[in-house]
Amino acid sequence: MSEALVLFERDGAIATLTLNRPDKRNALNIALWRELDAHLDAIEAAGQDLAVVVLRATGPVFCAGNDLKERGAPTPSRNYQAGIITRLAELPQAVIVAIQGGCFTGGLELALAGDIILASENASFADTHGKFALVPAWGMSQRLPRRVGQWKAREMSLTGLPVSGKEAERIGLANHCVLNDHLDAKTRELAAAIAGQSRHSVFAYKKLYAEQADLPLHAGLAHEVFNSAGVGRDFVERVTGKFGK
Repeated sequence: MSEALVLFERDGAIATLTLNRPDKRNALNIALWRELDAHLDAIEAAGQDLAVVVLRATGPVFCAGNDLKERGAPTPSRNYQAGIITRLAELPQAVIVAIQGGCFTGGLELALAGDIILASENASFADTHGKFALVPAWGMSQRLPRRVGQWKAREMSLTGLPVSGKEAERIGLANHCVLNDHLDAKTRELAAAIAGQSRHSVFAYKKLYAEQADLPLHAGLAHEVFNSAGVGRDFVERVTGKFGK
């Protein structure tokens, strides 16, 4: 039996998905997408048993992008890859993406589904659609400008030039840029911090942020008031210090 292309591990409330095609620089082929899709089924079914999902990759490169050797190959459904990225982005759990080495085009579109992106110093982000006479269909033109701003997104997409880990942190593409050998530790630190929060609050916050992303301030304030999830069932335990005992 061949080795899994997406590894799944669980440590308490933290699930880790690992792209595992290092010999192909973790290029995204249909078989890999199928495995990722199946893992998302399991994560969605787990519900509040999971607080956070970490997406990472084996080898020196996070993801070289779409496997162009499969360009034009049939997919299980229309807009298949885009749908899986949206599923990842819309998970109720927080999603942390840890990037080392290259994160290009389709890999960047996948990473942009994260709530928090962490980069090592050797990370390199690029939108290379133009290099191959392609245009995005997995969300680049929507998620990238929402992350870095309209004009920086245009620069990245129109030039195809790479952005370093430190530059990614500066422009807001990455939340943090850390030393190469500190990436795993920083990822674990943030994942543990989220797992220690009330699941009620984490899920509600993520929902509110998503729903209010494009609303004017006054509309967003009203939305927060009228759509608040209220107080969680673990409130008393947490206030009295009895939670987890």
